[in-house]
Amino acid sequence: MAAEDDAIRDEALGWLREHWNPELRVRDWWTLLAESGWGFPSWPREWFGRGLRSEQAAAVRDAFREVGAIGPPGSLGQRLGGPTLLTHARREILEQFLPELAYGREYWCQYFSEPGAGSDLAGLQTRAVREGDEWIVNGQKVWTSGAQYADRAMLLARTDPDAPKHHGLTYFIIDMDQPGIEVRPLHQMNDAHGFNETFFTDARVGNDRIVGQLNGGWSVALTTLMYERGGGAVPSAHPGKRLAMLDMTVGEVVAGRERGEREGLGMAAITPTVIDVARELERETDPVVRQRLAQLHALEEVLRLGGLRSTSARRTGEGPGPGGSVGKIARSNLSRLTREVGMEVLGANGMLVGPTTPGGGRLQHAALSSPGSSIAGGTDEIQHNIIGERVLGLPKEPRLDADVPFRELKTGTQSRPE
Repeated sequence: MAAEDDAIRDEALGWLREHWNPELRVRDWWTLLAESGWGFPSWPREWFGRGLRSEQAAAVRDAFREVGAIGPPGSLGQRLGGPTLLTHARREILEQFLPELAYGREYWCQYFSEPGAGSDLAGLQTRAVREGDEWIVNGQKVWTSGAQYADRAMLLARTDPDAPKHHGLTYFIIDMDQPGIEVRPLHQMNDAHGFNETFFTDARVGNDRIVGQLNGGWSVALTTLMYERGGGAVPSAHPGKRLAMLDMTVGEVVAGRERGEREGLGMAAITPTVIDVARELERETDPVVRQRLAQLHALEEVLRLGGLRSTSARRTGEGPGPGGSVGKIARSNLSRLTREVGMEVLGANGMLVGPTTPGGGRLQHAALSSPGSSIAGGTDEIQHNIIGERVLGLPKEPRLDADVPFRELKTGTQSRPE
């Protein structure tokens, strides 16, 4: 297998070195990737891919990184929607949407979570009611990344309130450009506003936009969530028209990404910044501070080695398994420890923000961003449950509502039976 993976990596390297040109526009580069199959190598050959296994696709990603080329378009539509469609959708839906995703012409978001249905996703209450050849959608979604830029969305809605909560859901592809959808940004305390809440008021989606089976959306949603927990994406530009990156050159995208990394906008490998700030403020000789810096460095190094182990497992064909949950909790712990040590080192400087503060404001931004790390991508509590059940062999939490019609449940924000 290793020799085969190396051969695929060498083939991808050869193609990328021949075709990578920083002067190309993003849309033209993505066209080359889509038509060559190297952009989405794990997709079938018929659908803009090469039919490679996951470990072989990882070898292709290595080739992108070695050349320094940006990857294929990478909104949730490409990362989650495309694989979900390939698993569950009819050919007509594949023909309609996969070209838009592969060429980067559309940006998609994901409408799953609701105010009363986060960890208990199956308790969602957004309703879709059949009216002729359309479904009328009413309800609310929250914590939706990129909704303000999206052309379409993956929508999970309740279509049968008389069925148990896992069995009355349907998965749709809904158009965002319609009057019945209102997107409101959520301004976060770290000054970002990538998340949104969305209100549906008699929004419409065609019956021909159902992915999978009517009332069978739970299994389709699980497929999407499986790909959400995967990793290994190559840094790229944003697809769709609203972010105006299609007509930039790929060289401009690379330069912008490198500039962002230099300015400390990323959160990866932040320990060196904490150490540099400790030296700048002459706190590196304090024995307590040194102990905390060593603790932070050790945890970050353990997480890095765990990531390498996961990558190795993917390259040998192993699935992520419960190890993904262990890594998720480790990242949450690292984020919290970074906040604590960073603020200890900064002292009074921690009350200031901006690029002129010690560390360029990166530690303050990390501190304000830290609560989200234990929520995004599955809460720490959910990850603990997975580890308990799949690693420790503990019994599952009791589910007393598994066979109860949703209409009869008092769940989430539902205050009375419908």
